[in-house]
Amino acid sequence: SSFVGRFAKMLLACDPFLMTYSDETARAYKEMVGDYENLLNNLPNGVTEQEMSRKLWEAQRISSAALHPDTGDSIPLPFRMSGYVPFNGPICVSMVASTSTQALLFWSWVNQSQNALVNYFNRNASSEMTNETLAKSYSAAVGSALAVAFGLGTFIQKRYSPAQAKKLMKFVAFPSAVVASSLNCYVVRSPEIDTGVPLVDGDGNDVLPNETSNIAAERGVISTTLSRAVLQAPVYFLPPVVMSALPSIKNAIARNPMLSVPITTYLVLVCFGIGLPASVAIFPQMGEIKVDEAEEKYQNLLDKNGKPHSVLYYNKGL
Repeated sequence: SSFVGRFAKMLLACDPFLMTYSDETARAYKEMVGDYENLLNNLPNGVTEQEMSRKLWEAQRISSAALHPDTGDSIPLPFRMSGYVPFNGPICVSMVASTSTQALLFWSWVNQSQNALVNYFNRNASSEMTNETLAKSYSAAVGSALAVAFGLGTFIQKRYSPAQAKKLMKFVAFPSAVVASSLNCYVVRSPEIDTGVPLVDGDGNDVLPNETSNIAAERGVISTTLSRAVLQAPVYFLPPVVMSALPSIKNAIARNPMLSVPITTYLVLVCFGIGLPASVAIFPQMGEIKVDEAEEKYQNLLDKNGKPHSVLYYNKGL
C-alpha cells in the first residue's frame, strides 16, 4: 500500500522480459492463480508452501502483464506496461533529438498515437466504449498534441535565432509532452466518466451488480492523467538538462558530435525505465472511495457481516 511497495511492484510489472511469454502461457498462469487455495492446500511432493507462494506470485506477475484485469483479453505487446519502454523509448529519443518543428510534429503524432492506444488498452474496461467514441477520443487527443507541439515549435523558431532555436527545441518536447499526454489520457479515458465504473468490497465482490459510479470513474481518470503528466519530467526534461549541465558529457559531445545520439538514447531509456513505474506508483491501481462520498445508491449497503460499508474500491486502470 506504500509508494515504495507500489514502485517495486510496477518495476517488476514493467520488465520487458515479460513480453517473451505467450498468451497461452499467461492464461495458464491466470488459471493457476485462480486455483491458489487448492494449490496451497494440496502441495505437490517436494514443494514447500513458501516455494508454491513464490510460484503463484510469479504467475500473477506474468498473467497480469499480458491480460486485462477486467476483460481477460490479451493486451497487444506495444501497449502493455512491459512494452512501454521498448516501444515508446525510441520515439521519446526522436522527440528529444528533434531540432525542427516538422520533426517535432511527426514524432509527437507517433508518440501520442501510441499513448492513446496504451491508455485505451489499460483503461477500466468494465464499461464498453464504442468504436465511434474511440475514434473521436483519438482524434481529439492527437489533434491537441499536435496543436501544442506546433504552437511551441513555431513560437521558438520565430522568436529566436536559428542557432538558439536549435538548442531550445530540445526542451520543447517536455512542455508539449506534458500538456499533450495529459490531454491524451483524459480525452481517451473520459468516456469512463459517463459510463461509470463498478465498486467492489475488500474481497473484490461487486457490491451493486449492473450499477456503476461516475464519481469513482472521474477520480480514476484524473489520477491516471496526473501520473501521465508526471512521467514526462524524467523522460523529456532530465536528459537534455544532464547533457547540457554535466561538463564531462558536454565536452565529450563537443569533441565528437556523433556521441550525442547514443548518450541521448541511453539517458532517455534509463530515465523512462525508472520514471514509468515511479509515476504509475503515485496512485494505487485499486482506488478507494468513502461510501459517503459515492452516489446515494451505494450508501447503507451491508457487507457480508451485516455491517454498513465504510470504504469501497474501484479499478482506476493504468
